[in-house]
Amino acid sequence: MFLGYQNNKIKFYVEQPLESGLYNVERWEETQDEYILDGDEYVIKDENWEQKQIQKERERISQLALTKREVFLALYNDKGITPEQIKAQITDPEVLIEFEYANEYFRGNPLIDAIGQTLGYSSEELDYLFEHKTLRKVQDNGSLVQ
Repeated sequence: MFLGYQNNKIKFYVEQPLESGLYNVERWEETQDEYILDGDEYVIKDENWEQKQIQKERERISQLALTKREVFLALYNDKGITPEQIKAQITDPEVLIEFEYANEYFRGNPLIDAIGQTLGYSSEELDYLFEHKTLRKVQDNGSLVQ
């Protein structure tokens, strides 16, 4: 069974092999389900599919990394925060060592959320930082400037 288009609607159809090696469409069955091309196959676009896509995006973002230089420049350009000012706010020695001696910072590291929250950044702003290597300004109403 395959999915196909007929009259701008997605429909199931069953292909039967012929002796010539070609296929014959046996029947079409219309469906009310919404389908979407996911990779190389059509799948039902439902809540499960949407949750799967959200999870894939979270996993992708958690793997994004920035160098120390990129992080420090973004923070300095956004709020004038220097590396020394950040280090002064870290009281846990283990966290300070991880922060100070890391070559890269991964978005999925809980340390990033903790430091970001301490500096007043939302999770959405940190995601943007790791995607674009810069921070957007926040409007007075709390929404991000596009």
